[in-house]
Amino acid sequence: MNDTKATLNNPIYPVMIAIGVAHLINDTMQSVVPAMFPLLERDLGLSFTELGIISFVLNMFSSALQPVVGFVSDKKPMPYALPIGMMCSFIGLTMLILAEQYWLILISVLFLGFGSAVFHPEGSRVSFMSAGNKRGLAQSIYQVGGNSGQALAPLISAFILDVYGQRGAAIVLLFTTLGIAILLKISRWYVRRLEAEKLSNKKKKVLISSLPPLTKKQVGIALTLLMVIIFARSFYTTNITSFYVFYLMDHYDLTLRMGQIFIFIFMACGVVGTFFGGSLSDQIGRKNVILLSVVAPLPFCLFLPYMPIWVVLIFLIIIGTLIMISFSVTVVYAQELVPSKIGTMAGLTTGFAFGMGAIGAVVIGLLLDSIGIANTIKLVSILPILLIAAFFLPKDKVEKPI
Repeated sequence: MNDTKATLNNPIYPVMIAIGVAHLINDTMQSVVPAMFPLLERDLGLSFTELGIISFVLNMFSSALQPVVGFVSDKKPMPYALPIGMMCSFIGLTMLILAEQYWLILISVLFLGFGSAVFHPEGSRVSFMSAGNKRGLAQSIYQVGGNSGQALAPLISAFILDVYGQRGAAIVLLFTTLGIAILLKISRWYVRRLEAEKLSNKKKKVLISSLPPLTKKQVGIALTLLMVIIFARSFYTTNITSFYVFYLMDHYDLTLRMGQIFIFIFMACGVVGTFFGGSLSDQIGRKNVILLSVVAPLPFCLFLPYMPIWVVLIFLIIIGTLIMISFSVTVVYAQELVPSKIGTMAGLTTGFAFGMGAIGAVVIGLLLDSIGIANTIKLVSILPILLIAAFFLPKDKVEKPI
């Protein structure tokens, strides 16, 4: 039995990497939706508000369901929910490729949103189960997969959809079949892992938190502050990833392809930041990494709309890297705030991020249609000031290596 416990405490890197790859494939499917925005605006004549509603339906449906899936899976883990979720996304993407009417697009993104809602909490749980004493690293690998998939959106737009049109997204379906196969294998490991945990300890397993003992009121305040941080970050990054390309084309006269390359660089730097943020939090603490992601990029966010084009690229690299350092760390921090609800906290934080992105897409779309592209970008650039809420989070302690 001691050997079993020792095994359960060791990091399982193949599973960490496999769930990260599956996350990449899952979020690549999701990224096809914003990648289609310039195409839908050009070919179907959709307004910015209508594009924002598409993003809203996709992300809000996923946002609302993720905490529910996480709560249910805390009560009863659902290993085979992972491949089922990706199968739903497969159906949604197929419908999106074939859709030629606005209402069909909305139905297709409902399927994509449902698949995402089912996948993310259980995927985060697999990451946690395989982490051992490397929770920050495991969550970073998992989130890097997702962020990498999202970063592919501008490349899909520039080099596939712009060339082959809406049907070009069928290329992504080939990778989806690989993702389903990977998740079936992970699900079988998941089942064996649950059986091993039952053998090693009949009692409910609770995460050992790096935070000091907190009252329910303090936990509630900390979670509220964390939601403010996620709100500001998600709203701002949605503006950059979904709509900033229109500003680049309008204000700097860039082509669609060149504008999407700028967005890709921003998102690729976010992937780098996400990866290093998790492992860095294992060394210097969760709050310190969250603070770093708040203080460092703030002046660059504020001045981005006023910079010449060659400076814009430098600023996007800096902002993308720094603002996303805390992406995986906020998930781990929330799990350590409520250590008995791993799935619920993963669903709450990632679901809230999706939801804020959804609301942000609609609000930004309305602003673009009403006050114009330049004024909207300048207005949203002020939003990261809300990130200073991170200063009031409870301080965690750093676990010293044994």
